[in-house]
Amino acid sequence: MFRYLIRRVLWAVVLFVAVTIVSFVIFFIVPVEPARLIAGPQAPPDAVERAKKAYHLDEPVWQQYGRFMKTMIVDGSLGKSLATRQKVNDVVKRAAPVTISLVIGGAILWMLVAVPIGILSALRPRSLLDRAAMVFVLVGISAHPVWIGLILSYFVGYKLNLTPLGGYCDLINPSTDCGGPIDWFHSMILPWVTFMLLFAALYVRMIRANVLETMNEDYVRTARAKGAPESQVMRSHVLRNALLPVVTMLGMDIGLALGGAIFTESVFGLPGLGKVAVEALNGFDLPIVMGITVFATLAIIIFNLAVDLLYAVIDPRIRLS
Repeated sequence: MFRYLIRRVLWAVVLFVAVTIVSFVIFFIVPVEPARLIAGPQAPPDAVERAKKAYHLDEPVWQQYGRFMKTMIVDGSLGKSLATRQKVNDVVKRAAPVTISLVIGGAILWMLVAVPIGILSALRPRSLLDRAAMVFVLVGISAHPVWIGLILSYFVGYKLNLTPLGGYCDLINPSTDCGGPIDWFHSMILPWVTFMLLFAALYVRMIRANVLETMNEDYVRTARAKGAPESQVMRSHVLRNALLPVVTMLGMDIGLALGGAIFTESVFGLPGLGKVAVEALNGFDLPIVMGITVFATLAIIIFNLAVDLLYAVIDPRIRLS
């Protein structure tokens, strides 16, 4: 177990360094002067040169990357925004809870919907429920999150007036307009449903296929031949093995959803990491981009490591060797 963790951590470090290096290199390939952003669009050339020296932008890329890694590891700092001079740590701390609540809430909702529908569709193939589930899968796979979000906002938010059309109410620090658990939950309903419609479709299809395949395995037929109750066969033999690939997919999709949250945040005006990243990319604000990249990379690594460790709990036959 300990040796497995060491290998996984070392691989995570290699992956983290590779992602940050690629992000750094891509940023410097773009023909834009970050120093011009600092000095201002009307600044004279000497002011731009002073900004380059002050922020070490005149150094080679590898030196700037080394300075970035040293500051992050030693001081725990991701630097300051080139545009607003705000600390990147503070920017990420404000935006990350919004995106995390969106992704985690959406994941819980899509699993609550996908698991029972997928199982029932497999138990009753070609039934009305199964055909309706396949239509749901087709719509979910084909539709774009922006389109889904706009449709939900129009019908649920505007026509029925059941939820806000957009905006975000802080859970911890309420403002004068809104805040607290109730307003926060109310403002997140439509974004969660949007995520649910996108991902639940894929999970319904996967769970249905896995359950159908597992029900035809030899060990399932053997358990039934020995007289085991159907409920025990489903719980101990079918579902336990059929849902194992779903755990793998969930770990990858939660990390993927962190990057894909940009569309949902844009539709509903959520001040999450996606919105901040788009603004930083438009302004070529490297420290903000790198800060979000670091956070997203660490989140994906942690989620995938947690999934690997859960394997041994879900299926005792798997050994972390």
